[in-house]
Amino acid sequence: MKACGVKMEKQQAYKLSKKELRAVQCIELEMIEEIDRICKKCQIQYCISAGTQLGAVRHQGFIPWDDDADIAFLRPEYEKFRKACETELDKERFYFQDYRNTSGYRWGYGKLRRKGTEFVRLYQEDMPYEQGIFVDIMPYDNVPDRYIARKIHMFKCFFYRKSFWAPLGKNQAKGIEKLAYQLLDRIPDDKLYASFKRFIEKNNKKETKRIRIYTLPVPGHEGGYLRSCFTQLVPMKFEELLVMGMKQYDIYLTYKYGKYMELPPKDKQKVHLVSKLGLLKAD
Repeated sequence: MKACGVKMEKQQAYKLSKKELRAVQCIELEMIEEIDRICKKCQIQYCISAGTQLGAVRHQGFIPWDDDADIAFLRPEYEKFRKACETELDKERFYFQDYRNTSGYRWGYGKLRRKGTEFVRLYQEDMPYEQGIFVDIMPYDNVPDRYIARKIHMFKCFFYRKSFWAPLGKNQAKGIEKLAYQLLDRIPDDKLYASFKRFIEKNNKKETKRIRIYTLPVPGHEGGYLRSCFTQLVPMKFEELLVMGMKQYDIYLTYKYGKYMELPPKDKQKVHLVSKLGLLKAD
């Protein structure tokens, strides 16, 4: 398969048509099915999360204007999935990326991507690796139970998030923020990744009440989501698939989105800005 679609000039936003958006969603659905297959075969526990969990509850599938999908794993299950992709993933159709196997990768979580496609978010044109249509593969790690330790932990997560983002942030920010990104970007990748690895290992020695993705912000003041939302799972309809979802979805979605069953106003129903789009085309 070859990528067929629109390639815009660098840093020029391209708005997906409804037909293109649905094509992206269908490719993501194909990847969700592959994730579910691997997890069932290898006995790995996962669940849909974020807008994908919201979509399952409110729309029984994708949020109509959503252009991505999120799959969550507790850290040990994420590592099992990452390893399973080396042998079980259909590599004729898909490839898995994270900072450990992809040079220049700047996210603290993984992405499963579709070969033969292109999907480049605006301002990410200079990332030095292949960027196909993707599903986010999210590892959730422990958050300290004690208040002071949690506040310190939140600051460290902030530091790692900004450090990962620095190569992009230094070209987008202005003033003091730009200078901060320039300084963070001077941290060698191997040093940053080694430090992040130690941070993960240190914080996952003992199970805690709450968990989070270390390189993404979280709502509220608790520093993370209830672990039980990610461990008490039930089969759930998502489009034509039956995937694993949260039994306690109301607790999770209320914490993350508030009144989640209410549709946002039209001006808030936005997809991410992209600069390059390539859909599948038969050879």
